[in-house]
Amino acid sequence: MKIAKIGWNWLIPDSCTRFVTAAAAGKIAMPALAIPFPSFDPILVSIGPFAIRWYALAYIVGILAGWLYARALLQSERPWGGPAPMKVIDFDDFILWVTLGIILGGRLGYVLFYNPRYFIENPTEAFQLWKGGMSFHGGFTGCVIAVVLFARSRGISMLSLGDVTCAVAPIGLFLGRLANFINSELWGRTTDLPWAVLFPNGGSLPRHPSQLYEATLEGLVLLAVLGYLIRVGALRRPGFITGAFALGYGIARFTCEFFREPDVQIGYLWGGLTMGMLLSIPLMVAGLGFMMAARRGKQLEPT
Repeated sequence: MKIAKIGWNWLIPDSCTRFVTAAAAGKIAMPALAIPFPSFDPILVSIGPFAIRWYALAYIVGILAGWLYARALLQSERPWGGPAPMKVIDFDDFILWVTLGIILGGRLGYVLFYNPRYFIENPTEAFQLWKGGMSFHGGFTGCVIAVVLFARSRGISMLSLGDVTCAVAPIGLFLGRLANFINSELWGRTTDLPWAVLFPNGGSLPRHPSQLYEATLEGLVLLAVLGYLIRVGALRRPGFITGAFALGYGIARFTCEFFREPDVQIGYLWGGLTMGMLLSIPLMVAGLGFMMAARRGKQLEPT
């Protein structure tokens, strides 16, 4: 078994050399500090022809951690003002459904929203998930479908199941964005800020580490906000946490898109907006609608 080294040796790639040469020639402005990209190996462990990548590990750990957090929420009566509206075993069984929703929806969303022409010409590559290319908005849609179908099959509240799922989702988002950074993908726009990073495949100019911005806002901040809402009783109003997640993610993603480089095959759209911004607008509107409806709806009664 070969275990790949993370490689915290800060090797300077060719892009860094080109940048320094251009800066010395006065062709571009040299930031006070330009951080070379760490020499990460995208493969964590390899056994013969099989390999475990950081990206796959982020999905696995994110799903497992979210599952444990969800179980804790369902086992406690305090967030609900009484027994939870579903059993822990229900969510245990739901994990397979939501995992399929995330993977199938995320991949289909990327194929349809971000690079449809390429996959029409190369249809077999739509199944090559290890090459990357997942869409949050597609994954979210897949989760919604999984929630609706599973809740109907078990006769439990769709809104409460959605609330628990959304409450734990930022854990996976945080880990996924860290994996994006390790893979040197989805990097940001060029900048001369001191914390700019020279990505090995991002050209000769330093860029925003936008993956870390997204990990912070979409992951840590959103998890903390939803956790606070749960502590003050938001789970007692079915649909409120689902709406808060949709609105919070939309705001975080829309903000980070100002620093993230648009996908090269799409570029900027209407009025300088990006695809991520456009897809986040209906998400924010829907989230606000869910929160307003939950506030007007019937509150779970203590039993």
